[in-house]
Amino acid sequence: MIEALSLGFFQRALLAGVMLSLLCGVLSVFVILRRMAFIGVGISHSAFGGVALGFLLGLDPLWSGIGFSLVVALLIEWAQERGRLEQDAAIGIFFAVAMALGVVFLSLSRTYNVDVFGFLFGNILAVGPYQVGETLAVSAVVLGTVTLFYKELVFLSFDEEMAWVSGVPVRALRYLFLVLLALVIIMAIYLVGIILVSALLVIPGAVARNLTRHISGMLWVSVAAAVAATLAGLFLSLALDWPSGATVVLVLGLAFFLSQASRLWPGR
Repeated sequence: MIEALSLGFFQRALLAGVMLSLLCGVLSVFVILRRMAFIGVGISHSAFGGVALGFLLGLDPLWSGIGFSLVVALLIEWAQERGRLEQDAAIGIFFAVAMALGVVFLSLSRTYNVDVFGFLFGNILAVGPYQVGETLAVSAVVLGTVTLFYKELVFLSFDEEMAWVSGVPVRALRYLFLVLLALVIIMAIYLVGIILVSALLVIPGAVARNLTRHISGMLWVSVAAAVAATLAGLFLSLALDWPSGATVVLVLGLAFFLSQASRLWPGR
């Protein structure tokens, strides 16, 4: 197992995995506090339409997926604001339409191959130097933005109406958070794939919510859970020859059940 650390592909997987899990751990807290778990599912699955469009047009599926997911995320928020739909209904509609478009795009494409499987289920062990660079760039943008607007995002997460009354640009921050969420979701697809990526955005924050109520503590616990699960999952997947993405999610699931069980202890 230690010998794996000398392998280039595993070093890249560790670096990309740690950065992606760090991003997911940070955003997961806000996702849990704002009850946005389902929107993560919607955006991640709508990315399938963008990936398929990339194969059809001969574009980089990552960037077509980012563009497509950003559009879908903003349309979901717009439909909720301008229409009479609740957020979960808007998500369900755009999620279904995007998936249907993905199926049509793939049926029209003659160039897609087994790479689609990688986008659906993840294969971070196959990332190259270019993908690691993309991950580091997105990480810098997302972490920098969250740091810059940290107080406003926390205020928004706990009391949106009071934030609005206090002069916080609520509408702009809601759109900004969706953009950050879409960027992280697309990058995290490298790690666990379209189907499982929502777990990275929900479980770390849920673990943190079980263990602490303070926002700063939740952030630390969420990041620690995401990073530890990613590292453990990557080493286990290599040792057991299991799919890396699914193994990471299983470790996260175990962490959640342990945190849930800890609430049964006396004094909790």
